[in-house]
Amino acid sequence: MDFGLHLLPLVFAVVLVSPVLLSPVSKRADLLISRVALPIFGFYVANENPRRREQRQHLSAAHVGVTHRVYASRTLLMAGVFGVAGSIFGVYLAAGVLDVLSVPADTVRSTLPPVLGFLGGLSSIANMTLGELFVILAFSSATIGAVLALGVYWIRWRYLVERANTRASEIEATLPRTVAFTFALSRSGMPFPTVLQTLARNEAVYGEAAREVSIAVRDMDAFGTDVITALQSMSSRTPSPNLEEFAANLSSVLGSGRDLSSFLREQYDRFQSEAEAQQQQYLDLLSTLAEVYVTVLVAGPLFFITVLVVIGLVLADTLLVIRLVGYVGIPLASLAFVVYIDSITRSLRGVVAVDDDNGAASDSIRALEDRQGAGGSPATDGGETTDRWQVSRERLAAYDRLSWLRAWADRPFEMLSRRPLATLVVTIPLGLVWVALQSSPPSLSSIPLPSSIPSIPSSLFVSSSPTTDSILEIVAAMDQHVVEAAIVSLVAVSLVYEIRKRRVRAIEQTMPDFLDRLASVNEAGLTIVQSLRRVSSSDLGPLGDEIERTVRDIDWGADVQTALHRMDRRTMSPMVSRSITLITNAMSASGDIAPVLRIAADEAQDSRRLARERKQEMLTYLIVIYISFFVFLGIVVALTVSFIPAVEQATAGTAVGSGGVSGVTTGTFSGLQDVDTAAYSVLFFHLSAIQGVCSGLIAGQLGEGEVADGLKHATLLLFVTYVLFSFI
Repeated sequence: MDFGLHLLPLVFAVVLVSPVLLSPVSKRADLLISRVALPIFGFYVANENPRRREQRQHLSAAHVGVTHRVYASRTLLMAGVFGVAGSIFGVYLAAGVLDVLSVPADTVRSTLPPVLGFLGGLSSIANMTLGELFVILAFSSATIGAVLALGVYWIRWRYLVERANTRASEIEATLPRTVAFTFALSRSGMPFPTVLQTLARNEAVYGEAAREVSIAVRDMDAFGTDVITALQSMSSRTPSPNLEEFAANLSSVLGSGRDLSSFLREQYDRFQSEAEAQQQQYLDLLSTLAEVYVTVLVAGPLFFITVLVVIGLVLADTLLVIRLVGYVGIPLASLAFVVYIDSITRSLRGVVAVDDDNGAASDSIRALEDRQGAGGSPATDGGETTDRWQVSRERLAAYDRLSWLRAWADRPFEMLSRRPLATLVVTIPLGLVWVALQSSPPSLSSIPLPSSIPSIPSSLFVSSSPTTDSILEIVAAMDQHVVEAAIVSLVAVSLVYEIRKRRVRAIEQTMPDFLDRLASVNEAGLTIVQSLRRVSSSDLGPLGDEIERTVRDIDWGADVQTALHRMDRRTMSPMVSRSITLITNAMSASGDIAPVLRIAADEAQDSRRLARERKQEMLTYLIVIYISFFVFLGIVVALTVSFIPAVEQATAGTAVGSGGVSGVTTGTFSGLQDVDTAAYSVLFFHLSAIQGVCSGLIAGQLGEGEVADGLKHATLLLFVTYVLFSFI
């Protein structure tokens, strides 16, 4: 009973913070917080002041889907909850620390100098007075409670700022293409409000800039706001300085009656020149990051490991510290570096996510709802409402839930190319089976080596230390086969990814030529269908095959827009998506789309040129990463083959000399520790494999822009490590 009462405050604190911790994943917990927070803090946060106006601006810029009153009330409630719970946690923490650090007073007085003997009375709870214990517990409770409360409050509002900054970066990255899209559609004769509506519908293609425009379109459609007022509101709301300036200037142009096409052309040229300067900034940043990576995460661990090896051979065993560095430090530091690079270079890369599914899911449900709205409203019978579409809706919902399975069954290779990681579903189980079949069960008396690779010497996997025999025996039986399975898995993923990427790259290389030829043929007076037929006979590589397939699709009865959208889904290319979206929307406004095609061709040409320049510059960083890893591998191999065995022989000679069997003197090597060569060899093999995978992934990210691009480099470096350690 006393034990339960002792933990009752702790249980209360855990229950108190549970709804807050569950709110991101539980709608009920999230609703509970709002229902409790609004009656308590709703009236307080409703007061107007400059700070709350700034908070409202951050909410609008971050696109958080709640009002300021709700968000501020929830923030105060969460801070209060964590403050109370933190105070309770602080009491338990202080009591636990005092209990752990409790040392008898006589021990402290005998250890410390006489001048510090008074500290013996402070080292045990039993020696403290009630007042001293109360002060310590109260201080810990107040400190931890205040830190948690203020920390939660600060994090909640800081999150809005960081999210707004992230959105600003993404808007800056997509703004040049958005302006090109707006310019092209305005040249086609489409009314400008319709241009904005079209842009808002293509948010999946044009990203955050289109999403920002969609808010202005919502104001026009739902509230009847005119286009100038909606643009001015967008200018005051957006976190992007360039979009703010563009929206303000655009509203002024629309209000003054100035020629809209010439203004958009000027803006497009300006943003394109800024994109070139931004790419140079991106390349300079990558060069700095490559140098930082080589210095901190390759040379740094190598120097640290070498020092630890020397210390371990001379003073004390450091294998545990080296294992922590290799198994924990290097992977976590590399992961943090990957996340950091992605966060600071996303806006400079100009990457826009394309929706691969194109809203295919739940199409049947929407069709049924449209049909119901056209005349399928619920009927009444005896005062009770009946929905005659309920059964059909449930069946269609079940049908749509299995849409992913039907897509995999209908188009397995296409779905696999979209999701290369799906190969792990096959390769990982096969790898586990391979490891289980090839690994021999270890014994404590002898260590049978795997027969599949006899070239790997037993000294690499065998430990002579009786305290670690069992662990190293298990590692000896499995680690080489684990590396083999990892190589096969990485080969499968990287192969599927590279096949798709090379195909997309080949299509994007010829996309500007296709658009330019299509514009020339259309200017000659041919319709868009006739233009596609004419261009389909051109030598455009993989893109030419897709155009021929599109023409056949039209011949079999599909309209041009549908056939082009199917081509977009097949190619899975962001550049093709932008061009197809522009062409299909321009066709609905005018039959003369040659000016639009010219603009699309110019935009695609600029994108291709920037990508080519970026690839040439990034090759240097790729070589730097490879050289740094080979230096790492060379030093590790030298330690494994030469240095550690030599020290082991010297130690053995010292032991023999001290026993009187040999004439070796004991003065030079008397301070050396016993050397476990096998343990060091296994550890260095693992460290090299881990460093190879991490270096390969970061090399791909720095050299080609995405972490997935580093899969092939990681595979190659891991294979080189495996082969090298097989022959030493």
